[in-house]
Amino acid sequence: MQLDMGLQGLGILVAISLVFGVLVQLIGRAGSRWEWLIAATAWFVGGFVASEVVWGTLTEDEIQPIIDGLAFDESLLGGLVLGIPVAIVVRFLLRRSERATSA
Repeated sequence: MQLDMGLQGLGILVAISLVFGVLVQLIGRAGSRWEWLIAATAWFVGGFVASEVVWGTLTEDEIQPIIDGLAFDESLLGGLVLGIPVAIVVRFLLRRSERATSA
């Protein structure tokens, strides 16, 4: 496996991950003040794996757009596939534990 993502591509992925994390924290009633960080990390890991591992061997002719080594569309898909389920599970578990401790 060869990682070819540059600083600009990494910065874009980090920015998208942080936006997702903030949205998760703002939507509904968050179970913890750290929920945004867990969701953002899941999005980042999903996007990174999708861009660099799953579709990492494709060239610019085969896949578009590639921004400084980041397969942009594929990283969004990877972020969605991992980020949303993790955010839902974390929120469910945090609310469940909050109810258990308050009872």
